[in-house]
Amino acid sequence: MRNSLAVFLLLTAATLHSQQPAPEAKIMGFSPAAATSQSALEQQYKGMISRDEARKFHRYFTAEPHPAGSERNNELARWIADQWKEQGLEDIKLHRYDVLTSFPKEVALEMVAPVAYKALLREQPIDVDPDTKNPNVLGAYTSMSASGEVTAPIVYAHSGNPEDYDLLRKRGISVKGKVVLVRYSNPYSYRGFKALTAQREGAAAVLIYSDPQEDGYQKGKVFPDGPWGPEYHFQRGAITYDFIVAGDPLTPGWASTEGAKRIPMSEAKSLPNIMMLPISWHDAKPLLQHMGGPRAPKSWQGGLPITYRLGGVGKVHVKIQMDTRPMPNYVVEARIRGSELPDEWVLLGNHRDAWEFGGVDPSSGTASMMEMTRALGTLLREGKRPRRTIIVCSWDGEEVGLTGSTEWGEQFSGELQQKLVAYLNVDSSTSGPDFEPGASGSLATMLVEASKTLDDPATGKSLYEAWRRRRQRGQKKKVTDADLVNTKIGSGSDHTVFLNHLGRPTLLLQFDGPYGVYHSMYDDFYWMDKIGDPGYRYHALMSQLWGVLALRLANAELLPHDFLAYARDVHSWLEVLARDPEARKRVDFKAALQHAGEMEAAGDELNRALAGALAQSKAANSSAVNRTMMQVESNWLDPDGIPDRPWFKHTLYAARFTYAHLELPGVTEAVEAKDWKRAQEQLAILDAAIQKNTATVREATKMLREPAGK
Repeated sequence: MRNSLAVFLLLTAATLHSQQPAPEAKIMGFSPAAATSQSALEQQYKGMISRDEARKFHRYFTAEPHPAGSERNNELARWIADQWKEQGLEDIKLHRYDVLTSFPKEVALEMVAPVAYKALLREQPIDVDPDTKNPNVLGAYTSMSASGEVTAPIVYAHSGNPEDYDLLRKRGISVKGKVVLVRYSNPYSYRGFKALTAQREGAAAVLIYSDPQEDGYQKGKVFPDGPWGPEYHFQRGAITYDFIVAGDPLTPGWASTEGAKRIPMSEAKSLPNIMMLPISWHDAKPLLQHMGGPRAPKSWQGGLPITYRLGGVGKVHVKIQMDTRPMPNYVVEARIRGSELPDEWVLLGNHRDAWEFGGVDPSSGTASMMEMTRALGTLLREGKRPRRTIIVCSWDGEEVGLTGSTEWGEQFSGELQQKLVAYLNVDSSTSGPDFEPGASGSLATMLVEASKTLDDPATGKSLYEAWRRRRQRGQKKKVTDADLVNTKIGSGSDHTVFLNHLGRPTLLLQFDGPYGVYHSMYDDFYWMDKIGDPGYRYHALMSQLWGVLALRLANAELLPHDFLAYARDVHSWLEVLARDPEARKRVDFKAALQHAGEMEAAGDELNRALAGALAQSKAANSSAVNRTMMQVESNWLDPDGIPDRPWFKHTLYAARFTYAHLELPGVTEAVEAKDWKRAQEQLAILDAAIQKNTATVREATKMLREPAGK
């Protein structure tokens, strides 16, 4: 009897619970009713994402090598266009840009003294991975290397950064006219910066290799037994100086469309004038063993079981002949036209071109993109059209110089500056489970909020909880939501034109993990399927996250910006500069710091006004408020750009020549150069932008509090 009663009570409680209204959804930018509808839409969308479909897409993209300019990559552009048409996307276009591209014609390296050694310059096949036997895989080369031939002494220059050459000079070693051997990392710097540094030092050529200390057996198991780089892997890449000007070197600042003016190669600021060749540690070891010279410092010793020496005794012969000429790049564009605000755009992009198979970079991102568009297309066929237009692009030429995205961005710059709400970039979806996103300051809060609605497949917890736990490891100070998103954004991917040149808000999404086969032949389907993301769980999670963020930005009644958080970033970056003892004496930061504080207050007031208007569903001036908020990012642009790098126009964001982040670039570079007059001038430009944005944020608040039509 007691059992029957217990069952009755449980059933009654369950019935009563099921009759309770669902808890009210809360989403930035949405009124309560709209948030409830949006939450239901997101649940439906997330349920459509299939790991199996993501795996199929990934296998298709990684079936053959497809570098920019290759026929296979061009075929993939047409295939993506056909797929998007089948998926139900609209306004599909292929944009052609003829951009400077280079492939190897002849590459050779040999040591001629004190011993003879001819470098393989080829990665070796692995039996369990049939793709590594593909005859279409190219040997060692760097895109945009100069052509030439030299026989000269070889010098070991560690990471090839300026301080490394300073040490060589102190040891009485000049690299002028010599061949330098450098490592990819320790610390990391972009290979193009290593080329530029060696070029400035007068070196004849650069050999660059991956030391096992950084990405090989000293890290753990190597491919195919683990994620790290095997003996014969080498890292391809371009050495374009796209930290000076991005995109096609021959059309700097304008699109390389048919009939476009092209400058001579000799005038192109982003083209190197030095030979560079990547090699494996298998090929580097004999050179290091026999180059002679004094013992290298302890910090320069690497993972090979030899004594690293500074060189100057051994000689090598380097020959590089490149085929460098304009070749077609294709950007594939598709849209889902907005139902209410078709001229407000949310842009999603991933680059398609890969150095070989691109298992992680970029084909994991391409597979996630295609699975995302498949689900968005299904929603569209069901009549669920977003309020704003969603544009999806498959970029080309990212690896060569960010060319596809830059040329497209330059071609449509006027419209993008007026209409683009935000750009969401995924380069690689995943090389592991660690969520490492980036965002321009105003979008960080909405990214954290969205992460709470997704499940992390490795932990069974929310993505947010897994993210916070990983970030907390090894940290004494408690990690807060404000600490989660990296708002210090460098360059090196397709967001560059949209953020740094056009001043549009940007999100960068990726999952990281142990990954030692970057830009090598071994970055392929087998690596991903067996090591990087078995089951394609993080590919699917990326499709879910990317789509959810796009739908929120596309459907929000009031755009989900947090200018309080943004202003706090600006204030903190200014404080870092102002703490420099010499800068504090020579530059007056007082006014700029005060004005950044005023922007914080204005951002806080706007946040409260937005929350109040949405809670009461009274955002009557929403269109005007949104247009005003969209002006904030573009207000950071300086039309004259950064000194010596005018293509980069954002006063808050740029990249160092290493691709690393650089905040407040105009002021920071002047302070570091101890050019105090220029520092004060750049600070005045920044301060004017801060004041302009404070006024813009206050104007948005005023609009929210005015009756409709005022």
